[in-house]
Amino acid sequence: MSSELVQDEMQIKRLRWLMFYRVITVSFFLGIAAIIQFRGVEPLPQTSLHSIYAIIGITYLLSILYVFLLKNISELSINIYIQCVFDVILITALVYATGGVESIYPTLYPLIIIYSALFLGGKGVILIASFSSIMYGLLLDLEFYRVIQPIYSVPHVYVSGPGYVFSRIFAHIASFYIIAVLSNFVIRQERRARVLLSERESAFEQLDLLHRSIIESVGSGIMTADRAGRIRSLNRAAEEISGYLFDKIKGKKIEAVFPNMFEVMKKKDGILDRFELTLSRQDDENKILGFSVFPLIDPGGKNIGNIYIFQDLTSVRNMEREVEKSKKLAFIGEMASALAHELRTPLVSIGGSIQLLLKDLKLDKTDRQLMNIILRGKDQLEDLANNFLFLARSSSENRSRIKIGEIFDDIIESIRFGPDWTENIEIERDISVRNDVYGSKTEIRQIFWNIILNALQSMPEGGKLKISTRMVNKSDGNKFLKVSISDTGCGIGKEDMGKVLEPFYTTKERGTGLGLAIVNRIVEIHRGEFRIESELNKGTTCTILLPRKIED
Repeated sequence: MSSELVQDEMQIKRLRWLMFYRVITVSFFLGIAAIIQFRGVEPLPQTSLHSIYAIIGITYLLSILYVFLLKNISELSINIYIQCVFDVILITALVYATGGVESIYPTLYPLIIIYSALFLGGKGVILIASFSSIMYGLLLDLEFYRVIQPIYSVPHVYVSGPGYVFSRIFAHIASFYIIAVLSNFVIRQERRARVLLSERESAFEQLDLLHRSIIESVGSGIMTADRAGRIRSLNRAAEEISGYLFDKIKGKKIEAVFPNMFEVMKKKDGILDRFELTLSRQDDENKILGFSVFPLIDPGGKNIGNIYIFQDLTSVRNMEREVEKSKKLAFIGEMASALAHELRTPLVSIGGSIQLLLKDLKLDKTDRQLMNIILRGKDQLEDLANNFLFLARSSSENRSRIKIGEIFDDIIESIRFGPDWTENIEIERDISVRNDVYGSKTEIRQIFWNIILNALQSMPEGGKLKISTRMVNKSDGNKFLKVSISDTGCGIGKEDMGKVLEPFYTTKERGTGLGLAIVNRIVEIHRGEFRIESELNKGTTCTILLPRKIED
């Protein structure tokens, strides 16, 4: 239905142009008639000129009438037939006024036949050719048999013989039908070509749409660049991965978007080799991209650029790091189990023996101090073994609903009597009313103990320790307790930030490097999140998210 409406609109537009050109043509004849009358060498008779002026005037009036008919008669073919019939009649009148059999204006009949073929098709053009033949032949016959008098010749004398008149009639009628057949054939071919072209355009558009849909639906980023390295196209996945909109980077050099790409490519032997590139984002989030590069060839076999296909490998590399981390923890677990087995038995024996000796023997002050040193060493070894076990095992037993505020009260009360406490330390607490979480009380206490101990050790001259909690809702609907512990200590350098969670990494003179690794491990076991933000010589903030609901 929509194609028929479009075709009707095109026909109406063509018909309006026909009406416009008719007025232009009549105006042209009006000008010629005026020139012939006033400046011509062989002026027309006044009767003939008056007739021409009358025909031109009638044509103007009919043109105005056609405009009203076009608005009031919805059937286009009726409008076209009316215009064709009146045009044939007016041309016949023009032929009569300009010499009849000697007139040169029968050549205007083919114009009507041609445009009737354009608008009406095969049957319509034959009808108009037949009507033109009848009108022209009737005019010449009426003049030949003296039914009407010629008005061009002076005096009105008819001098043409029957053979000449017949040949003129036959030649023009034959030309009318030949033009009708040829114009109908040409227009049919034109319409067929137009339909074929429309089908090809539609097929091309569908193919182009399919091509674009495939390119836009691919999960990998696809980018094309010319031989000068200027970006020419970018699919949707490439925009999402790179974070750049195509309109913003179109025509830019590749290295302006992906720095050092060509330096990395030069290290590869072949263009088809895969390589990785780290993309630094404005939001400080580095992405690891895996690239494959292929030559872009045009239909003639000429290299016109390159196709770059890339994926975001950040999550894959993070997963690989987690696997490596798990391997380390698995190794530590095996070592911790053996270490705990090997250490605890002799430590228990040592501790028990020392306790008996302290109880049964009468020791002087120096010997008693030596015994206490042995006990403290035994306790340190037990703590080390327990730390190994914290890293290695995934404890799920003894979990319950616990209040974080009570744990902080206990830790602060205990740590005030420790060797790392100084009177110049100020503690600020902002504990929310709802501060309960679900987890292991021993393990969660170990989290906050390690963090607070690190904070105190980073402020040997004193400082401010701030502890705050509040409830947060994540996008997945789960509720978490957010715990923030910040200090004004020495802070952590950027070169150390990526390693502080690794086991056995420490910047302290006396430290095992297990404190924050244990914190991270316990938080992971509780399905929480642990983040560290620090600036050298300004302080550190540790943020822990712990779930509030019970998990399987």
